[in-house]
Amino acid sequence: MEERNQKMAAAALLIFAGGVIGAGLALLFAPQSGAETRKDILRRSRKVQHCADEMVNDLARNVTSLVDSIGVKTEDMLETGKGVAGSARKDLIRLIEEGASKLEKLRTVLKRA
Repeated sequence: MEERNQKMAAAALLIFAGGVIGAGLALLFAPQSGAETRKDILRRSRKVQHCADEMVNDLARNVTSLVDSIGVKTEDMLETGKGVAGSARKDLIRLIEEGASKLEKLRTVLKRA
């Protein structure tokens, strides 16, 4: 699952980079003055930086949420495992005690015979 998420993130990053490069080239070849083009490039680069920052923050929140979720599920599984182990231990002790009781009864019967 982690590998799939990494591939999706890489694909999204490549698409995003392609869009940025395409936009930059379009601005460079646009019929306007150099000063206007530089202002446009600066403005658009700030927009791209803002969008990239938002994407990084979203990704960080998603990863944090995933880690927290995994932690909670792991704790739940450990608690369930402890409960099952405790129950199995109690059953084993009960069976051993029953077996010892039956052996004692059999020993008593054999002594009488």
